[in-house]
Amino acid sequence: MSYLNRDTLGMYSNKNHKGPGPELMGADTLIGDHVHNLKNEHLGEIKEIMLDMRSGKIAYVVMSSGGVLGIGDKLFAVPWAALTLDTANHRMTMNMDKEKIDAAPGFDKDNWPNMADQTWASQIHGYYGTSGV
Repeated sequence: MSYLNRDTLGMYSNKNHKGPGPELMGADTLIGDHVHNLKNEHLGEIKEIMLDMRSGKIAYVVMSSGGVLGIGDKLFAVPWAALTLDTANHRMTMNMDKEKIDAAPGFDKDNWPNMADQTWASQIHGYYGTSGV
């Protein structure tokens, strides 16, 4: 699903270049977006956006992958810096092979990591090749 389908306020429709999108986007329109890699392989779906309350910046996107209808899916904390908005296809992209995301450190909905832990954050940023917040 794309952010255009969840645009209840009409902020992304092109109205003579008025409105915020896509330079500024509502978090609720990104949740549910599909994430693909540069080979157009589906990697997962955005489930949540995690804000760093100290800096006011987006720290991570929680992405789900695998499973069927939300059962058995694995969750991943993907650094915001690892994602790019694909305005042509109305989705997010990530420069990562599907096999690498399948092997990425993940968690299930009942066992979230301490995302504020700097050791954990360093490992995640190292895996995705991004710098920390």
